[in-house]
Amino acid sequence: MDRHETVEGALRGAAPHLLLDSLRTSLAYLYAATSADLLLVDYGFTTLRPVEPVQTPAGMPHAPVGAGPAGRVFHTQQPYLFRDVGPTATVYLPVTVRGDRFGVLVVVLPADRSTPQTTASLARVAETLGHALRVADRHTDLYRRTRRTHALSVAGEMQWDTLPGRACAGPAFDLHAHWEPAYTSGGHLLDWSATERDLVIVVADGAGPGTPAALASTLALTAIRNARRAGLDLVTQASLTDQALYGQYRGEHPLSALLLRLDLTTGEAEVVDAGSPTLWRVRSTVTERVELDRQLPLGMFEETVYAPQRLRLLRGDRLVFVAHGTGEPTAGDGHDAPDGPVARALTGARRRKGADVPRAVVRALRGTPRGAPDAVLVLCLDWRGHGAGTPDEGRLGGPRRPRRHPLDGLSAGV
Repeated sequence: MDRHETVEGALRGAAPHLLLDSLRTSLAYLYAATSADLLLVDYGFTTLRPVEPVQTPAGMPHAPVGAGPAGRVFHTQQPYLFRDVGPTATVYLPVTVRGDRFGVLVVVLPADRSTPQTTASLARVAETLGHALRVADRHTDLYRRTRRTHALSVAGEMQWDTLPGRACAGPAFDLHAHWEPAYTSGGHLLDWSATERDLVIVVADGAGPGTPAALASTLALTAIRNARRAGLDLVTQASLTDQALYGQYRGEHPLSALLLRLDLTTGEAEVVDAGSPTLWRVRSTVTERVELDRQLPLGMFEETVYAPQRLRLLRGDRLVFVAHGTGEPTAGDGHDAPDGPVARALTGARRRKGADVPRAVVRALRGTPRGAPDAVLVLCLDWRGHGAGTPDEGRLGGPRRPRRHPLDGLSAGV
């Protein structure tokens, strides 16, 4: 049994709240580590916070995301070995599971043990720790408490318990999300499911702030998952969710949503636009908003009929979903429409990793002088799979309708 298997076995056998204790024992025995501490990113994605109790004698202060050794490792997702002039060296390791970044593991070793081979071995340990943390979260509040700089609202707690996470990675794609505010809730809905054959995504604006919106979004998310797990197609998922929301709220809490199913073998996408959040595409040097044939929000009227549209992705395409719930200001109302900040942010981040894009767009929208949305959710999909075919110039199959819809005043999120 190699060292990685020994650590993995120890983590599997540890009580959920004692993962770090078990890891420290294993690292001391296998690597002669003198200390090991785990920094977890907070809900607002601003700081890395240590899991108590801290083992490092000098303490382990909060570290800003993107600054200092731990922050840089979290941002770059590359291990970093720091050798000081003293008898020890410190290894900083990203703790990430399938693209979802949890934090950074900081291990102090004797200087003569700090080799590239040891760093590579510890990187595998950090990944194993990430998987263990994901399971442990179901059984203890320790790690969730660590991630909070202050208390969550009840609506925020509901949202964090229902959303799938911030990221997902597969052989053909990378998916990254960011939303604000993090400690309260705008009722946004986000979900995805990946198989070998396809990737299904849903992004939706909330029905307003607070607990009522979170309740409506939770009902909608449950209905979508129920239909998807029953093997039903995208249109049926939208229809059954529409019926569930209307049956409960009689049109009082409609949900503007965008549902997409991507065939991972061909790059062909099917889209159901119910509202909706805006969809953007970055292809080569061109950033453009994809013009969708918008249909009624989910739950607005009884038994709404939805129709699918189609989109072809080419290798290297980036799709960005933006849900901000502010509508589209008309020309001459004195401030920049959301399209402007989004387009500029996407163009500026064109060469950056997908993980950086959602936060850049959120900052751009939250930084508008007037009419800044109270809540924003951004999802970035980078497609690196099959790219056969020709560009479709941003147009979907089926007849085009005018961009302005008669229900624009009622529809949140475009």
